[in-house]
Amino acid sequence: MPAEKVFRPPRDPDGLLVDLAETALEAARAAAAVLEEAIDAELEVDTKISATDMVSDADFAAEAAVVETIRSRRPDDSVLGEEGTTQLGSSGIRWVVDPLDGTTNYLFGVPHFGVSVAAEVNGETAVGVVIDPCRDETWAAVRGWGARRNGIPRRVATDRSTLDTALVATGFGYLPARRAWQSHVLTKVLPVVRDVRRFGAAALDLCWTGAGRFDVYYEWGLNPWDLAAGALVCSEAGGRVEALDGRLILAAPEHLFGPMRELLESAGALDAPAGPEPANW
Repeated sequence: MPAEKVFRPPRDPDGLLVDLAETALEAARAAAAVLEEAIDAELEVDTKISATDMVSDADFAAEAAVVETIRSRRPDDSVLGEEGTTQLGSSGIRWVVDPLDGTTNYLFGVPHFGVSVAAEVNGETAVGVVIDPCRDETWAAVRGWGARRNGIPRRVATDRSTLDTALVATGFGYLPARRAWQSHVLTKVLPVVRDVRRFGAAALDLCWTGAGRFDVYYEWGLNPWDLAAGALVCSEAGGRVEALDGRLILAAPEHLFGPMRELLESAGALDAPAGPEPANW
């Protein structure tokens, strides 16, 4: 599907946004192709901040494919990649890249992972693409253009659920102390809502919230590459996405945002305990 059908730009669109959208789509597709090719290969696997935080050859190869695409099309842009790419540019554009969102799922053969590529213009996310190779779904958004899945407009679920009937998604960190605290918060959330899902790919959780597959998504301590593209998709789909107290990401339709925020606050979701590595919280 060509880029203009994935994004459906308005009449007389901003030329910069068109170029960024085309670049994001090309880069994300290049990474997705790498992941699909390597899915049954024997990969070298290492760990990062804990034994459960894995990284593989596929992560690095997919990031390299994204960076190569961006450098070939837009050599003066900055790039921030989860797997270590830090390229400083002079254009005022920064790319924020998660080449494999859901590494644990990928390595265990669970068909739920994706590629996340976002472009920031002067510090504001302007373009986001999330590709889900397992479902052949491309989530795309440009600020002011709306959000789409495979070229079809998507919207949050606005009148389907109240808090007690809401399907909520969340995620957990890698450090044991954070997991213990998050599990305690979950015991306060779960009895109040319809049910909770934890699939392990934040970018897809945000996109699915934007499409109404989830009513609400929350997670503590996301990094920029986890958040950038999916948050834009969700917000362009009519969702409200905010960082509460700086680190707790909450995404929901407007009518559920306030009640869910109150529930999370009462559950202690803003009261993260001190850890041995605060920068990794």
